[in-house]
Amino acid sequence: MRPFSYIRPTTAEEAVNAFADAEAGARFIAGGTTLYDLMKLNIERPTHLIDVTAIGGLATIDTSGDRLRFGALAPMSAVAADPVVAGDYPVLAEALWKAASQQLRNMATVGGNLLQRTRCMYFRNGVDGVYPCNKREPGSGCAAIGGLDRGQAVLGASGSCNAVSPGDWPVALTAMDASVEIVGPAGQRRVPIAELYRLPGDTPHIEFSLAPGELITVIEVPRETLEAGTARGSTYHKIRDRESYAFALASAAVVLEIEDDQVIRARIALGGVATRPWRATEAEAVLAGQRLTPERAIEAGRAAFRTAQPGRHNRFKLELGARTVADALLIAAERSRS
Repeated sequence: MRPFSYIRPTTAEEAVNAFADAEAGARFIAGGTTLYDLMKLNIERPTHLIDVTAIGGLATIDTSGDRLRFGALAPMSAVAADPVVAGDYPVLAEALWKAASQQLRNMATVGGNLLQRTRCMYFRNGVDGVYPCNKREPGSGCAAIGGLDRGQAVLGASGSCNAVSPGDWPVALTAMDASVEIVGPAGQRRVPIAELYRLPGDTPHIEFSLAPGELITVIEVPRETLEAGTARGSTYHKIRDRESYAFALASAAVVLEIEDDQVIRARIALGGVATRPWRATEAEAVLAGQRLTPERAIEAGRAAFRTAQPGRHNRFKLELGARTVADALLIAAERSRS
């Protein structure tokens, strides 16, 4: 048993100040569906827990303006069930309800979900030196490289780490050009969702572009980038080893704008195959100004993996990923016509 202190501030400012006062070993906690798990595995060893669930105003869902605004403490289930999100933004709703069981979605928050840590088995099962892991112990090495890498990344890996970014919700937000509002010791700032996640490089233990003590308060999704103000022509398509409650082997978030049977704009993001939510700009370029056919869809899917670098056991993700993208494109296209 490792002792830790626990406080429950009622404002974001109090939470940030509490983090600064605690110095090393402090962690923010909301639903706890990731942190408690990692504490039990002895990967996370906080000495101070700062429970942010009493902060007022951070569980709101506002779909009335030119931007969708989700308070970081809004439960995943509540956002997925919102009528505007479910009806006009299926890519967002599907990413949430395909992410976990109903019990977890009721507890987990949309802000906390952005900061999930990898499910790499070497990271989670290698405590006390059983397997080296640069995410867990910087400089110790990476047992997954050259090891059992079936579930590892084929995009964005480095010589230090090939662990997959595990989330579904961040992939959908990446396709939607979302951003997050952050409060911290230096004040408030806004960060595009694509810049929240870092490539592993030589420092895979630094996963997010958050400074110590910074707290995500709001997730914002712009509407004005869409011609009709909605994303009805969208989907989050997820392939996994079992039908439910499993992490993606490959997934694709697709948002299509189609006019006169031609793709005006496509936005595609990948999950389950990369070290961070991955924007597939090569695939988007294949589709621009083109008529979407099954053949064009698979061409775009394969373009998304043009720079992939598979390991010993995960080469199957190249074709699986390409077909996942192709299927997602055809689903989104059908919805855009309805």
